[in-house]
Amino acid sequence: MSFSQLGLRAELLSAVTAQRYPSPTPIQARAIPIILKGRDVLAGAQTGTGKTAAFTLPMLQLLSNGSVGAFNGNSPRALVLAPTRELAAQVESAIVTYGKHLRLRSTAIFGGVGINPQKSALQRGIDIVVATPGRLLDLVGQRSIDLSAIKILVLDEADRMLDMGFIHDIRKVLGFLPKHRQNLLFSATYTRDIKRLADSLLNKPAMVEVERRTVAAQTVNQCAYRVDKSAKRDLLIQLINEGRWHQVLVFTRTKHGANRLAEQLVRRGIDATAIHGNKSQAARTRALAGFKKGSLRVLVATDIAARGLDIDRLPHVVNYELPNVPEDYVHRIGRTGRAGEEGEAVSLVGADEVRLLKDIQRLLRKEIPLQALPELVSQPTDKAEKSECTTRKRRSPRRKRPANGSTPRRESHRDKAARHA
Repeated sequence: MSFSQLGLRAELLSAVTAQRYPSPTPIQARAIPIILKGRDVLAGAQTGTGKTAAFTLPMLQLLSNGSVGAFNGNSPRALVLAPTRELAAQVESAIVTYGKHLRLRSTAIFGGVGINPQKSALQRGIDIVVATPGRLLDLVGQRSIDLSAIKILVLDEADRMLDMGFIHDIRKVLGFLPKHRQNLLFSATYTRDIKRLADSLLNKPAMVEVERRTVAAQTVNQCAYRVDKSAKRDLLIQLINEGRWHQVLVFTRTKHGANRLAEQLVRRGIDATAIHGNKSQAARTRALAGFKKGSLRVLVATDIAARGLDIDRLPHVVNYELPNVPEDYVHRIGRTGRAGEEGEAVSLVGADEVRLLKDIQRLLRKEIPLQALPELVSQPTDKAEKSECTTRKRRSPRRKRPANGSTPRRESHRDKAARHA
């Protein structure tokens, strides 16, 4: 199937052709014709499947051909709710890209940046608003935006919004919208909470599901190294340098860990920076822009900061630390191998992460192959890792006998406490 068979107008087809997309992804092929008919949609698709274009392209067409009313000053006709600043910015960027031949206006509004420029953009007149729930409610409260003319509502990554505690904000936003509108809900998982939200929001929706969140993309080559925690940094540097990796997204569990690793990489001559919730939006935007254009080699990110990152043809993802939640592993490695492109996901597994690796493999229902550690990297020494990795046997150091030749007495717990006091 080609994009021309989906019923899209020439201006949109021209924009898609300029992006060199050969054919629609499964979610696009199934969702676009349904959305063009004006139906509500409940779509199950994880990131990397082309879901943004699946709702952006038909939304642009409906707005441009007057099917959902005409331009109405500062009252937008379409609203996209997203869980994070980065995802909101990227969705709005996609709208600009696909709608470049159409006379439609859009803007992204989110926290972490000044509110006045966003107010100014709204005052100039907007067709489409892409927003995070909190900042949107701030603008509604200040009467800077009128949501009474919304004809199309999109909830993007709805499951993540619920995970982040946005359900109350979402319900508040819904209270400002007109009752008669088209609703599109996209979620990587179909939990009980998502079902409740869908039941209250959607009107006889069409169900579109192409990939479940627990399924890793087939285009991602996964592997793991069992390595001592103290040797992870050296192994990462060796992989980057010897593999000549030019673009690597590295995941850590904590903000402090992301900062520390980025600083250590810079000291070793590798251009790197960290993004996380404590970074300003301006800093995060600069870092992401540098990473996308290639001036920044390594981006170290936490899970929340990386939510919604869309980087074309990202070749490498590294789990420097495995996530505590197995489903987050699927999301992480979904940053690569997107839209049919091939990618590589490497996990560095310490002794305290063996159980997490097993949980991930249980979720995936497959083994993640272990790779032999390259030379110059210290081999794992814990018992759990010895059972599966090739290590050199180490003899326990002999205890010195006392000068009188007697066997040394084993130190009691009381002796140890006294010695450390």
